[in-house]
Amino acid sequence: MYKLLHTDPSSNARAGILHTDHGDIPTPIFMPVGTAATVKAVHQHELIDEIDAKIILGNTYHLYLRPGTEILRQAGGLHRFNGWERPMLTDSGGFQVFSLSENRKIKEEGCTFRSHIDGSKHLFTPENVMDIQRAIGADIIMAFDECCPGDADYTYAKQSMQRTHRWLDRCLSRFNETEPLYGYHQALFPIVQGCQYEDLRIQSANYIAERATEGCAIGGLAVGEPTEVMYQMIEVVNRILPTDKPRYLMGVGTPQNILEAISRGVDMFDCVMPTRNGRNGLLFTMHGTINIKNQKWATCFEPIDPEGSAKVDHCYTLAYLHHLIRAEELLGLQICSIHNLAFYLRLVRTAREHILDNSFSAWTSSLLPDLARRL
Repeated sequence: MYKLLHTDPSSNARAGILHTDHGDIPTPIFMPVGTAATVKAVHQHELIDEIDAKIILGNTYHLYLRPGTEILRQAGGLHRFNGWERPMLTDSGGFQVFSLSENRKIKEEGCTFRSHIDGSKHLFTPENVMDIQRAIGADIIMAFDECCPGDADYTYAKQSMQRTHRWLDRCLSRFNETEPLYGYHQALFPIVQGCQYEDLRIQSANYIAERATEGCAIGGLAVGEPTEVMYQMIEVVNRILPTDKPRYLMGVGTPQNILEAISRGVDMFDCVMPTRNGRNGLLFTMHGTINIKNQKWATCFEPIDPEGSAKVDHCYTLAYLHHLIRAEELLGLQICSIHNLAFYLRLVRTAREHILDNSFSAWTSSLLPDLARRL
């Protein structure tokens, strides 16, 4: 499923190819988040023609609640339901469920929770989460885990990690006794947990590495811990996880976070930041970030990003985008979302090029100060 092509000699940055039945994915890669069967404010053809997204992410919790697994089964899976013909990944729903701290209860069987839509009561178990993701039909599916709070004490973090490991074994058992529903291969990725405790992360990484799965994920980071702790945990984990399998860092992050994680051996990323920040008027560029709401852009008639890879970067001016966002026009949200996603995909694509020609570390060192700048 995964072929490692090259590792940068001055870092642990990797370039590879992830093979799926819906297409090949060059890594490192960023996956736009399509929570409820859509990437907010972005058409499918824009994801392909302007952003060139190789894979998108769907959310098990949201898709389970609406439209529901029965509708997705009748449609023939999420690919046929939303018309996306490239690869997809679904998360386990664990992060969303465990973020409902006032409306969920964790026990060994699984987790009961109340829907944020209508308050109805539901149960996620390792077994039915595998069944739900079979029904959704993503190419890559995630094991059900408990996403431990970043500030959890050691005792709770250890108990949570051990529960995640027990749930993983149940996920693997269910996954291995069932078949894909729509005639193409699905891969299961387990998730490393352990909060910000190095010894727990080592235990969890070893536990995951011993399982014969096609890839591995790192969860429970970027949830409030200091950035340097996140980087330290990535290094600890990636010293253990297999080098011949893709490594997916869940829910991360800023452009700086992504480059730092790539340098530490991460291959796959997802985050709502480019679209969520875009809808709030924050644009990412290679020279820094732009708050398009600021009055300084009202008379700037330059293209949004002359170096950008999306058509919107060249078709519209910063002044026009400033007007759209200040006027709360929906087109402004769409343009910002397309620009930011195209920027993230361009960032990882360029990172891959520099990995392959052994210049990644020098390129990253020169770029990071610019990315942190406010324009």
